[in-house]
Amino acid sequence: MRLTAKVPVVLTVIMALGALSSTAFAAAPPHPVSGLPIPGLQGADKSLPWTIVVLLTLLVFLPAIILAMTPFVRLLVVFHFLRQALGTQSTPTNQTLIGLSLFLTYFILQPVGVQIHQAAIVPLQKGSISALQAVEAGSVPLRRFMLKYAREKDLALFVDLAKEPRPRRPEDLPMRIVIPAYILSELKAGFQIGTVLFLPFLVIDMVVASVTTSVGMLQLPPVVISTPLKILLFVMVDGWNLVVGSLVKSFY
Repeated sequence: MRLTAKVPVVLTVIMALGALSSTAFAAAPPHPVSGLPIPGLQGADKSLPWTIVVLLTLLVFLPAIILAMTPFVRLLVVFHFLRQALGTQSTPTNQTLIGLSLFLTYFILQPVGVQIHQAAIVPLQKGSISALQAVEAGSVPLRRFMLKYAREKDLALFVDLAKEPRPRRPEDLPMRIVIPAYILSELKAGFQIGTVLFLPFLVIDMVVASVTTSVGMLQLPPVVISTPLKILLFVMVDGWNLVVGSLVKSFY
């Protein structure tokens, strides 16, 4: 995977806004009073203010887009299960896990970001399509990615709830059905992976509890002994490398 692509999927809207604003300020004539260019208020392009409104609205919804339309949820759920299984309470911190999940999300979605850039951002910068058309064109690669990992059962559930006719192919499904189905599928996958990670550490907890009880160490909490053992085992097998590698490979 190439990491030198132009724009990740979560930054394409920001880059489009910057490029559009700079082009508009360069082309607009100066205001008769202040001498400053006022984009969208003069000239032939009367739709420019609405374009900026659309882009700013997308920026407002950017956190929700990251949570609902990317692998971020699966990654964060798995890391939460892993921390609970290790028994380290708040280590790593929430900020660390969120940052790791964000950059892994960028790593996984980088090819999708390149497709969105070519299909939506480049034509928008050239002025050949409007902002709404760019949103529609950019949603196609993202919809294709979500459909790849959305379960058929979840898609059928939301098709029935929406009382929509069954499409001839999954690509015909609207985003209002694809997005919630994708979220449910990612939550299920995250819980499945987290449960598998939890089992070895649960066995260690049970063995330590049995040993401490059998030798009469009733006043010593088993977690005091099991936690260092679990951390030692996790470090010895290079656990972070294995977990992150398995998570990223689950998307290929």
